[in-house]
Amino acid sequence: MKNLNLYIIAIVLTTVLFTSCKNTSSKDTHQHDDEGNHTNASNADEKEEEEEEEDHGEELTLTNKQLNILNIKIDTLTKRNMNGFIQVNGQLGVPPQNEAVVTTTLGANINSIKVIEGDKVRKGQVLAYVSHPDIISLQTDYLQTYNTLLFLEQDYNRQKKLYDAKVGSGRDYQQAKSKFSSAKGLAKGYESQLRLLGLSPKNAREGNIVQIAPIRSSIDGFIEKVQIKSGQFVQPQTPLFEVVNTEHIHADLMVFEKDISKVKDGQLVKFSIEALGNEEMIAKIYSVGKSFEEGPKALHVHAEIENKDKNLIPGMYVNARIITESIEKQALPEDAVFQEGEKYYVFTAKKERNDTWSFVPKEVVVNSRSDGYIAFGFKDTITSNILLAQSGAYYLMAEMKKSEAEHSH
Repeated sequence: MKNLNLYIIAIVLTTVLFTSCKNTSSKDTHQHDDEGNHTNASNADEKEEEEEEEDHGEELTLTNKQLNILNIKIDTLTKRNMNGFIQVNGQLGVPPQNEAVVTTTLGANINSIKVIEGDKVRKGQVLAYVSHPDIISLQTDYLQTYNTLLFLEQDYNRQKKLYDAKVGSGRDYQQAKSKFSSAKGLAKGYESQLRLLGLSPKNAREGNIVQIAPIRSSIDGFIEKVQIKSGQFVQPQTPLFEVVNTEHIHADLMVFEKDISKVKDGQLVKFSIEALGNEEMIAKIYSVGKSFEEGPKALHVHAEIENKDKNLIPGMYVNARIITESIEKQALPEDAVFQEGEKYYVFTAKKERNDTWSFVPKEVVVNSRSDGYIAFGFKDTITSNILLAQSGAYYLMAEMKKSEAEHSH
């Protein structure tokens, strides 16, 4: 009889416990917010109690003084504009009109070179001098032709007066006119050749015959290449110098076919150059190419650089992001997110007594990165208006591990 009573009591207790557990379980519901965070439907106080029980043993407590030393800021979680972008590569370039190859129109020997690579030059500045007997011959031929022209002009004017007065023959007048016109055209031709060589027809007319001709720069810019040596004989149209003007240097980017529909004029480009320390620079797209290059299939996109105060050189490699959209997401500075293996954590903060703060790591799922910020969603349940450490995540994790190590001894 005694054993039967004990058996009945055991059944009753089991039934009560089962019913209690079932009622508790039926009230536990959860939902997700827009960022993918888990949120409970129950009140905030119950959530905080559950979190304290769950994270017990993984809590770090610091004083206000310690927070100031570590420069750790605490604030609520806010949203910011996170840029969507296309990752592209390219190089710095200049428009065709800002590059020049300097040549000579006459086969000649290099007499002297006046510049070296890297020198800044002006349009019309002398870069070198060339010498050759043909330079002297051209000046003397012009001088002879010019003097003949003066005589023929006088003869033409005399014959014209006679012809107009009806005392001269028309044949003599026509011959004088023909010879004058031919000499005038020949003199003009010699003048053009002298100007192409950088020589003054006026000096030649005055008998100032020179033995050398200058080679001048056709644009403002910098000497990129010097391809000659003193004494070298160069044929006509041989490249002597290469000059580049970096005033309109721009980013020449290559965009793959799959991304080109997202690119348009006026979009912002953020890029860096490894040779200049990877400092981020800004550009804006002003031209999108209309034909693809093969291998790989990509399109040229040109972006005007806004801050050109650096030593930018055409051909420098560019790593860039074309900003295609701006989306508002919850995010924290990169310094507020700690990575351990393949997992990411942020620290929730709670004000305690005696001017202390307690911090608990919370695992998050990283969605994107932009401009030093990380957009993320909480993996576990969070409360509304939660306080977070806005910086110093690595310091907090280091202090927590240090504290755990001390407690384990």
